[in-house]
Amino acid sequence: MISLKRLIIGAVWLIAIFLIGSLGYVILEGWSFFEGFYMTVITLTTVGYGEVRPLTQTGRIFTILLIFLGVGFMFYVVTALAQVVVEGQLQDIFGRRRMEREIRNLQDHYIICGFGRIGEVISRELSHNHIAIVVVDNRPQHTSTLERSGYLHVIGNATQEEVLLTAGIERARGLISVVSSDADNVYIVLTARSMNPNLAIVSRAGEPGSEQKLRRAGANEVISPYELGGHRMAQTILRPTVVDFMDVALGEGIDLSLEEIPVGGGRDIIGKPLKDSGIRQRLDLIIVAIKRLDGVMLFNPQPDAPILQGDTLIALGSKVNLDKLMYLLE
Repeated sequence: MISLKRLIIGAVWLIAIFLIGSLGYVILEGWSFFEGFYMTVITLTTVGYGEVRPLTQTGRIFTILLIFLGVGFMFYVVTALAQVVVEGQLQDIFGRRRMEREIRNLQDHYIICGFGRIGEVISRELSHNHIAIVVVDNRPQHTSTLERSGYLHVIGNATQEEVLLTAGIERARGLISVVSSDADNVYIVLTARSMNPNLAIVSRAGEPGSEQKLRRAGANEVISPYELGGHRMAQTILRPTVVDFMDVALGEGIDLSLEEIPVGGGRDIIGKPLKDSGIRQRLDLIIVAIKRLDGVMLFNPQPDAPILQGDTLIALGSKVNLDKLMYLLE
């Protein structure tokens, strides 16, 4: 932005010189303001059309001073303008304003604080599932990566309220804080919770004692990547077939998925036992678990377990049939 500032400063000074030159000819030579302005323009641009009227000795001295003072500023402004165009700063400015407008129009999106290795994976997964996101990161060197990926983003410190406001925290559905510092994560969660009490907040914890602090700050869920990674590696040794199955169920590019489906509608299904719902028979889906509205989890539910309004079904099957069930229960 340095060259843009140079351009603005130079333009202000150039306008002042044009005004001084025009008024100088009016005062010293008795010309009209337009004649003085015209004389100033052809002088500073070195066009050399000649004098508008014959100049007095005082007028010529004034013109010499105007040339020495103004021509340098003309070259200064032209150089700054060329630098702005060459560096693409005008394009960056317009692009940033367009992105800010898009962020202002977002509703029920997710804010991802931190675009490191974990933040990049989260951004990719949510975008792949067509969930609107805004990435907040304080490292300008990540701008090009964010732009290539097509992510809406805000470059700034997520611990600051104005940065979260720019990211649309008041209209967001959730926030994921995965910056490298646990202290910063605590502060981000605390700030976000105070700005939007209804926000669903998930945070990363690096140190063992940080989970409790993050929950007290307002995080709904706290995830430790190191603990999860260690647990996954251990399970690969202890239960390799189970791990392979979960990879298949949660992987991409295959016709099998494990999804959670909220029960919001579906008059033909609500209140019926699982065996009479037709989910297994018509959609060829397996209900792995049912989470009740009060948080109780029924694993491998019995055939006579009823499906109630507000339940969340954990279903395993083809993506097409899962989409059909989701449509039925909307």
